[in-house]
Amino acid sequence: MDDVASEEGPHQPTDRGPPVIRTIAMPGDTNPAGDIFGGWLMAQMDLAAGNVAARRSRGRCATIAVDAITFHHPVFVGDEVSIYAWLLKVGRSSLRIQVEVWRRERASEATMKVTEATFTFVAIGEDRRPRPVPQAT
Repeated sequence: MDDVASEEGPHQPTDRGPPVIRTIAMPGDTNPAGDIFGGWLMAQMDLAAGNVAARRSRGRCATIAVDAITFHHPVFVGDEVSIYAWLLKVGRSSLRIQVEVWRRERASEATMKVTEATFTFVAIGEDRRPRPVPQAT
């Protein structure tokens, strides 16, 4: 799949289900240069991945690693930001989740993949220690 969609072609991933999060980049999310702050994007990605992890593990999870985060293109104020996240692997107590961020300019239908990373979570119990991830049902 291409990272950039044309006006006529498919826009965002269709093989991953709906986005876990869809939001609008706002002026308060900018860095000193006026572009959307990478830290804001990372936080949104962590929220999306954490949601996937919590649903699959049926409980609390903690982020323990973010691997290979890549910022392909900037995000601008007013862009619609769609965050897709899906499970790559489930271990005894850990979950690896792939996350992609796509942007759509406010007045356009064209979209572009802007950021991607792999997040690792550990399921944790009430004692805040690792716990097994339940078997898939």
